[in-house]
Amino acid sequence: MKILSTLGLLGLTLVGLVIAIPILSVAFSLFGALMIFLIWVAPFWIIATSDVTTGFEKIAWLIAMVALSWFAWVFYFFLAPLKPRDDFISYHRY
Repeated sequence: MKILSTLGLLGLTLVGLVIAIPILSVAFSLFGALMIFLIWVAPFWIIATSDVTTGFEKIAWLIAMVALSWFAWVFYFFLAPLKPRDDFISYHRY
């Protein structure tokens, strides 16, 4: 009887694994897709919430990321702001 119950438990475990594999692979795929999407969106979020640029320059950087390349984000860190901000200049004159 012990052999029969052990074989039954082994069979149920194998059936459970066969059922769990597609469920786990879908879960890992969705998690991976979500992580890739968040990594792709992160530079847009960083530029959109940055205080380095304002107004039309910020919009131009976001459009450059969409139209040219995602790597425009790297240029943003090296080149932004392209023009000095007026409030920054007037504040430091006095």
